[in-house]
Amino acid sequence: MKTVLHKAESRGHANHGWLNSYHSFSFANYYNPERMQFGALRVLNDDTIAAGTGFGIHPHDNMEIISIPLHGDLEHKDNMGNTTVIKEGDIQVMSAGTGIFHSEYNHNKNKEGKFLQIWVLPNQKHVPPRYDQISLKNIEKENELYQFLSPNPEDEGVWVYQQAWFSMGKFDTNKQFEYHLNNETNGLYAFVIEGDVTIAGMSLGKRDGIGIWESSSIQINVIEGAHLLLMEIPVSNQTH
Repeated sequence: MKTVLHKAESRGHANHGWLNSYHSFSFANYYNPERMQFGALRVLNDDTIAAGTGFGIHPHDNMEIISIPLHGDLEHKDNMGNTTVIKEGDIQVMSAGTGIFHSEYNHNKNKEGKFLQIWVLPNQKHVPPRYDQISLKNIEKENELYQFLSPNPEDEGVWVYQQAWFSMGKFDTNKQFEYHLNNETNGLYAFVIEGDVTIAGMSLGKRDGIGIWESSSIQINVIEGAHLLLMEIPVSNQTH
């Protein structure tokens, strides 16, 4: 088993006033050659957007983009004709493929919004762009890990053009479980949204992350009530 630990305070940080963003991996003006990606996981941004503000229309291509609202609502518009509000408890995924233009705004005029933005490198380029959004209410489980993203369109949840599986769960204190990889050549990147846990024997707190590879299963112990995001990702030639 190999691991890389990313403590919350070690992340890149940019405060633009309307946007306060923490970067687990190199992004925009934050560049760290030791923190370029974890396998196919290229971006993990922890964003707080001021009330009534947001990202104006901008392009993406050849990237799988996953948005997870943690607090508040996000308003999305794109050139595919989608105009939606992504609420806490929803998941949005876009395959940028040959190219998309979209905007994201805090839908609420009187309170800030928080969301995770995740970019995954695809295993197919130049695919037709697509958009999907679901509520987790029908698949989330109490005190259990539940999968919400996979490579398989027929699975419950959303899917991406990559051999990736994402799971999430909220757990009470003193819960223990084991994560078994769907593909043993993959790695696992765990991100602690809230709480205190030990993962693979290492202590993690709020907004800490850990990458693990060359292991087919990972032991997770919840020390104090936790909200966890687990991202199983191809990690060929992973070094950081």
